Amino acid sequence: MAGTGPGRGPDAGRGGHVSGPTRLDTSVAHNARVWNYWIGGKDNYAVDQRVGEHVAGMFPLIRDIARADRWFLGQAVRFLAEERGVRQFLDIGTGLPTADNTHEIAQRVAPEARIVYVDNDPIVLAHARTLLTGTAEGATDYVDADVHDPAAILERAAATLDFTRPVAVMMLGILNFVLDVEAAREIVRKVMAEVPAGSFLVLTHPTHDAAVGGEGQLPAMKFWNENAKPPITARGGAEISTFFDGLELLEPGLVSCSRWRGEAGSLAVVPQYGAVAVKP
Repeated sequence: MAGTGPGRGPDAGRGGHVSGPTRLDTSVAHNARVWNYWIGGKDNYAVDQRVGEHVAGMFPLIRDIARADRWFLGQAVRFLAEERGVRQFLDIGTGLPTADNTHEIAQRVAPEARIVYVDNDPIVLAHARTLLTGTAEGATDYVDADVHDPAAILERAAATLDFTRPVAVMMLGILNFVLDVEAAREIVRKVMAEVPAGSFLVLTHPTHDAAVGGEGQLPAMKFWNENAKPPITARGGAEISTFFDGLELLEPGLVSCSRWRGEAGSLAVVPQYGAVAVKP
């Protein structure tokens, strides 16, 4: 269970523009806050902690998934910035800020890197000023929009990113909240159609594949969908791989995100697939 949802901001450089309505609801657990709780953050409420503890009791691997997903983000961003020379990142469904956000990793390698975060959770919006602290040489911006509206994401992100140059599109733990698989594929197709050759898709997604222990997620996801929001789904590896149609998967392909290009220290193999692909 990972990620959150997507928006706008014309400012560049050290800051950015943040806009959007306040929709904070603390009566129901929300993914961004529960995920924050699982990785040891402080930006959550009692309802998030209760649901988070219950899910973790049903499926103890969830905390390993949260840590592995974050580790994968660092691996992928460093790899793309250092080895592939990527200087633009569109991070859709970024979630709450924590240590080593996308812009911090990328701008450590290349201070001129430009990053646009996209999410639609109000508590993420409330913390956007933390997200929007980048280098003077680069740009960091936040867009308040929904993953189901890729046209709005692209239009608003274009205020900061140059879509004539390669972009790394980050979709970590976000398509699992798009319950219809064809709708999820269409979102990916629309976004990747607007970025040039040499751009990348970076994706993680929970799976129910037994080979990586995913069958244990299903009861926990059922509980989640009855007690929290937004609703979530797991998919098999074969189905997840279709999100990369028309793209070229980089080695090692679609794998447990804790095993992408190196061992994640003490992290277990987790039922959360991760992969990076390039647009030819």
